[in-house]
Amino acid sequence: MAQATYEDANLLLRLYELRREEKMREARGWFIANFKPKSMAEMQELCPPGSENNARMRMVSTYWDMAASFITAGILNPELFYANNREALLVWLRVSKFVAEIRTAYKDPLFLKNLETVAASYTEHLNRTVPGAFEVFSARVGG
Repeated sequence: MAQATYEDANLLLRLYELRREEKMREARGWFIANFKPKSMAEMQELCPPGSENNARMRMVSTYWDMAASFITAGILNPELFYANNREALLVWLRVSKFVAEIRTAYKDPLFLKNLETVAASYTEHLNRTVPGAFEVFSARVGG
């Protein structure tokens, strides 16, 4: 693994600034407290198209997919990201139960693929560096 750079730190700080934007903070707060569907049908009931909840869900999930794309593209140090962004793993755990249904329905096999890839490597990182932490985190956030 390459050493994190000042550019990595600056990009991470920029991602943090985006998370602090008012609408994003509201969407993240709603997502963490309320977004716990177990299927696409439950997700559509909670977040019908055109609703504020749908906008919140899309804002949060696509934000974290975008952030994950910086890792999958090789422009952000993964370990620095992992040390500061466990929320990305929470989002993946919440959507992973039905993402296959969404990919099929939308005919988009790459929907949230960056987030999936990073969540898998993040999980491996946790299992390697802090054995047992992933299981406790997953149980705590409803994964």
